[in-house]
Amino acid sequence: MKEKHGDIFTGLGGGRHVTVLLDPHSYERVAWEPRSRLDFHSYATFLMERIFDVQLPHYSPTEEKARMRPTLVHRDLQALTEAMFTNLRSVLLGDATEGASGWREVGLLDLCYGSLLRAGYLTLYGVEASPHTQESQAQDRAHSADVYHTFRHLDLMLPKLARGSLSVADKDRVCSVKAHLWKLLSPVQLATRAQRSSWLESYLRHLEELGASEEMQARALVLQLWATQGNMGPAAFWLLLFLLKNPEALAAVRGELERVLWRAEQPVSQMTTLPQKVLDNMPVLDSVLDETLRLTAAPFITREVVVDMAMPMADGREFSLRRGDRLLLFPFLSPQRDPDIYSDPETFKYDRFLNADGSEKRDFYKDGKRLKHPSVPWGAGHNQCLGRGYAVSSIKQ
Repeated sequence: MKEKHGDIFTGLGGGRHVTVLLDPHSYERVAWEPRSRLDFHSYATFLMERIFDVQLPHYSPTEEKARMRPTLVHRDLQALTEAMFTNLRSVLLGDATEGASGWREVGLLDLCYGSLLRAGYLTLYGVEASPHTQESQAQDRAHSADVYHTFRHLDLMLPKLARGSLSVADKDRVCSVKAHLWKLLSPVQLATRAQRSSWLESYLRHLEELGASEEMQARALVLQLWATQGNMGPAAFWLLLFLLKNPEALAAVRGELERVLWRAEQPVSQMTTLPQKVLDNMPVLDSVLDETLRLTAAPFITREVVVDMAMPMADGREFSLRRGDRLLLFPFLSPQRDPDIYSDPETFKYDRFLNADGSEKRDFYKDGKRLKHPSVPWGAGHNQCLGRGYAVSSIKQ
C-alpha cells in the first residue's frame, strides 16, 4: 500500500474510514494534537470496557497520567529499581533452589515473561512481609506464580477479546480467569501486603476519588497489571534470543557488563541492588535493546478525528481529515523498517544505535532531514509510555 499510495492514504475497513500516515517527519504534529481535534480517549475507554470490563466514572486519561507520572521517575524510580532487583533474585534463585535436584527445562519466553511479570507484580503490588524471611519469600514466589499463570491464560485471549471473536467455550474460560485475577488483585487482598509501591498507593487513591467500587478497583488493577507488565517479558525474550543467535553481540554485552560491574567494586552476588547510575551507563546494552525494539515493537498509534480538519504534512502538503474517521500511525513500518533510514532494516545489528566512539547514536535521517524519533516503540505524544524508565531498568536487570 505504501509503495502504491505513498506516505498517506485512506481505506475502508470494518465500516470505518481509516487514514494511514507513514511519514515519520509528520508524526510529531499528530502525537501532540489536542484532544479537541484528535482524540485517543474514546478508543482507550472502548478497549478498557471490552477487554477488562472496566468502567470508571468521570475517567480522564490525562488526569490519570498526571497522577501516575511522579511515581515512576526520580527517587520513586530508584526505589522501584531496588525492589525489582530484590524480587528478581528471589524469583530466579528461589525457584532454582526449590525445584527438584538437577536441571530443569523451561522455554525462553516463559522464563523471561514469568520472571519479569512475577517480580514486577511483587515490586508494584507488594510482598508478603517486611523484612523478608525465607518463609515470606517462598509465599511470594507461590503467590506471584499463581498471578502469572492466571494472567497468561487471559493474555493469550486478548486478541480475540479485542476483536469480539470469542467462542462460547472461550467466553466461559475468560470469565473464570478474570474472576480469579479480580480476587487475587482485590483491594482487600492487597491491603495486607507490605512494601507496596508509591505507584499503587497513588493509583488506589485515584480510583477511590473517582468513586470506583472495590469490584471495579480490582478490575482496574488487573488492567494495570497488563499495562505495566505485559510488554517487558516479551521484549526481554526477543533481546535474549537475538543475543543467543549473535555471538558478537553477546560478547560485546558481556564485555560491557564486566567493565561496568568491575567499576562498581562489588561482586554481583553480594549486591543488594544495581544502582540506577550503573544501569544508565550501558550504551552497548541500550543499543541492543533499541535494535530489539526496532525489529519487534509494533504499536498502533490511533486517533479519532473529532472535527473536520486539515492536517499539514512535514513537506508542506495538507490533507483533509473527516470527523468520525480514524487516523492511524504505524511506526513499525516507518521509520523502524524503512530502508531509507536503516541499511538492511530486516537485519539485527547490535551496534546500530552506537557511534564509532561507542557513545549513543541518535542521528538518523530520511530525505536529508534528521528524524526526531528514529524508532517509536514506546508510543508518542500524549500517549507515550510513562513507565519507560522502569521497564528499561527491569529488562536490563
